[in-house]
Amino acid sequence: MHKLWVRITFSFLLLMSSLLLLSGFFLAEIMKNTYYDLKKNQLSQTASLVLKSIEMNGAQTQAELQNTITELSTTINPRLTMINRDGTVLADSEDDPRKMENHINRPEVQQVIKDHKKSGLSIRYSGTLGYSMMYVTIPINQDGEVAGVMRASLMLINIEHAIRKLWLSLALVLFTALLLTGLIGMRLAKGISGPVEEMIMVSEKLKEKDYTARVKTEPKGELGLLANAINVLASSLKNQMEKIQENEQRLSGVLTNMMSGVLLVNTEGRILLGNRAMGHMLGEAPDSFTGKLHMEVGRNVDLSALIELCLKTGKEIRDEVHLFHPKERILDAHLAPYVGESGEVKGIIAVLHDVTDIRRLEKMRSEFVANVSHELKTPITSVKGFAETLLDGAMEDEELCRSFLTIIYDESDRLHRLIKDILYLSSIEHHRIPLTIENVNLTQAVYGTADTVKEGAAKKNIDMTFPEKKDVWIEGERDRIQQIILNLLSNAISYTPEGGEISVTITEQENEVKLRISDTGIGIAQKELPRIFERFYRVDKARSRNSGGTGLGLAIVKHLVDSHHGTINVESMEGEGTTFIVTLPKKQEQEI
Repeated sequence: MHKLWVRITFSFLLLMSSLLLLSGFFLAEIMKNTYYDLKKNQLSQTASLVLKSIEMNGAQTQAELQNTITELSTTINPRLTMINRDGTVLADSEDDPRKMENHINRPEVQQVIKDHKKSGLSIRYSGTLGYSMMYVTIPINQDGEVAGVMRASLMLINIEHAIRKLWLSLALVLFTALLLTGLIGMRLAKGISGPVEEMIMVSEKLKEKDYTARVKTEPKGELGLLANAINVLASSLKNQMEKIQENEQRLSGVLTNMMSGVLLVNTEGRILLGNRAMGHMLGEAPDSFTGKLHMEVGRNVDLSALIELCLKTGKEIRDEVHLFHPKERILDAHLAPYVGESGEVKGIIAVLHDVTDIRRLEKMRSEFVANVSHELKTPITSVKGFAETLLDGAMEDEELCRSFLTIIYDESDRLHRLIKDILYLSSIEHHRIPLTIENVNLTQAVYGTADTVKEGAAKKNIDMTFPEKKDVWIEGERDRIQQIILNLLSNAISYTPEGGEISVTITEQENEVKLRISDTGIGIAQKELPRIFERFYRVDKARSRNSGGTGLGLAIVKHLVDSHHGTINVESMEGEGTTFIVTLPKKQEQEI
């Protein structure tokens, strides 16, 4: 495609050349017609003068007429011919009339004799002479009638030469005019096409989403207004796109960082959008399931059924969905249709909340209530039973009475410790007991606590080893750290058979300290490990209850470690032993 300035210049040249050619044509025609009129008048006057001269000379015979015309032709340039009414040539200034053919059918003769015009005119090409001739006739009146015609003729070679010169001059003028017009037109065209082409280029860039493009030139007039309008449009588009991109980024940020899964499905059942949380729930990357059918992703029958039901009914649906891949989850699914501007359903939006932990907590709460009831029921039943026995007469037997009272006391003490641990655990969980931060020598805390449990270990002939007496300082509350150590050591002694071993090690690192308490006890099955820090959860319920434990020791340890911004992990092999690893920071970032 030719450039705009080329097309404008070509059109301009075509227009100008057409105008010049038409002007030349009309000018030549006007010049020719003017010349013809002038010559016609001259020939008509010449014929009249010749006719008057003949009349004055009184020539009557053909010979006399011929002599008169011949004499007159020496002083008059046009050819003279005298023709009778019947077309016979009576006299001619250049030829022998006797040899000339009859002229009755000549147009200029017909116009006077038959048409009775005052003069006749004919212009025709002479094949003999090779150029055009003009013939003018006037009537010869005799007794009120036309007796013949006097014809004067003239060669038109001069006018033809003049017209030819005119055309040559016009051609030169046309060429010069076209050259000048082309240069001027090119300059004007470039002045117009340059800004227009730049505006087209800017429009193309805007179409390709390059909103920084601007019209640099500043044309005047309407083009200037158009260029300014395009620049204003580009700025407006740029601002709008920035706002759209900002909103998209915000929406993308919200969707990406949402803990809830979001799924957008069209009416064909294909997934249009899914966020990272949804991908995590379904075990697939969000980009991988976009465009797929919803039943192909996650392959969960319950979720697919809810989506199909929502698409079919166009109503909101809320239900729980159980996923088993990539791991078992319980999801609270909320599905709602989204509609277009005309009100038709375009698809559905599904929002899934992972309520696995909530359901687990609800289950734990239910189990806790059941466990508390069970733990309280046992000592209360025991106390009540022995008290009733005493009231029924057992008090009379002093030895039996003392035995029953001892049991009642032990059960009451156990009940007291149970209630105390429950209240203490509740206080820790709700942060009602603030930490009193101080520098604690962890090695000294281990040795101080060991003195409390040595007697119990000695009764079971358990060998206990402790870390080197090297000062290891951390920030924390001394009593709570000692309680952590005490509960873990007591737990190890309870679950380690006679002749077993318990070891305590301390590993100091740059910003934290690791406390390891290992035993060669009965160990814990792998399936039990995730639940050992739950309240009242016992691996060996009979052994735990016989040892006097409340079932809250490890739960208390977990919360005490958390309150010190630490972590606790457990490694165990059933039948081989267990190791608890407590990691505590050296510095506490804030006081609790």
